[in-house]
Amino acid sequence: MIEKPEKTETIQENAAADTAVEQAYNQRSNRIVAISCVSFFVAMIGMAYAAVPLYQMFCQVTGYGGTTQRVEQMSDTILDQTVKVRFDANVSGGLPWDFKPVQREVTVRIGETTIINYEAKNISDRPTAGRATFNVSPDLTGSYFNKVQCFCFTDTTLAAGETMEMPVMFFVDPDIVKEKDLKGLTTITLSYTFFPLDKEPANAAVQPVTSQKKAELAAPIKPLG
Repeated sequence: MIEKPEKTETIQENAAADTAVEQAYNQRSNRIVAISCVSFFVAMIGMAYAAVPLYQMFCQVTGYGGTTQRVEQMSDTILDQTVKVRFDANVSGGLPWDFKPVQREVTVRIGETTIINYEAKNISDRPTAGRATFNVSPDLTGSYFNKVQCFCFTDTTLAAGETMEMPVMFFVDPDIVKEKDLKGLTTITLSYTFFPLDKEPANAAVQPVTSQKKAELAAPIKPLG
């Protein structure tokens, strides 16, 4: 009869120990779940930020969606075949600009480097800044449409009432004639859309297309070879 209290105390101690172990296990499990959730959330944010540049890189490499190519050198091969290039201009809401191509279309020899101009005017009474997106159609021509110089490579700031000519130097890769799905191609359309920058031009890290840069781009092309 004297041993019963000892057994009862032992059972209570074991139960308390089991409860403590269970609580510790639950706390550890909760910490693991919390850390996993936070890690997943941070990873998703990182993927969201990385998705845009990765998608842009993919489009630039493959020409997907009519994304044109940026090159450093002009073509050293010029074919007798020609193609007509038309120019389109658009402005997103919120940017008070009048934006249009100076020439609506040109006919160029495939492989020939050509310079054309767009024109933008800020029709507001304050400085505004814009960024241009671009593509060509048909989409498949994107990987063959090469830009040597373009106003779309940098952001642009226009003073109140300012008008600026914006040159584009480009050529159509001669390899386009080897593309079976583009046999019979006669016309390529190059399209730009300007979007307003989120920040005010005075505070934003904008790289405007200056008059000096415009003059450099408009300089005569040196003969090849």
